[in-house]
Amino acid sequence: MTRKLINFIILVPVAIILIVLSVANRNIVTLALNPFDPSDSVLSINSPFFVFLFAALMIGMVIGSLATWFKQGRYRKKARQEAKEAVRWHTEADKQRERAETVSGGNSLTST
Repeated sequence: MTRKLINFIILVPVAIILIVLSVANRNIVTLALNPFDPSDSVLSINSPFFVFLFAALMIGMVIGSLATWFKQGRYRKKARQEAKEAVRWHTEADKQRERAETVSGGNSLTST
């Protein structure tokens, strides 16, 4: 419940700011990809400015997500290794429990 409230408090103002930016930046601008000849129409893109703002925002989020993913790779690897080890130890404990039951005759607490 608290997490939803915090998300709501953060995401609603961000959404409002993004909507205001989109409405205020509807003018067509040219993104020139040729630094030596900016008037080259082959390497330029004409679009409303808010499109470039949203594209930059999305590219930044993707790059940040990838950086976080790669940075945390060693922790995911360690978690996988520890999970495999835990399964191995649980299997070993089950084998030992079965062995102890067969050695004790299997009637220690179950028979009356």
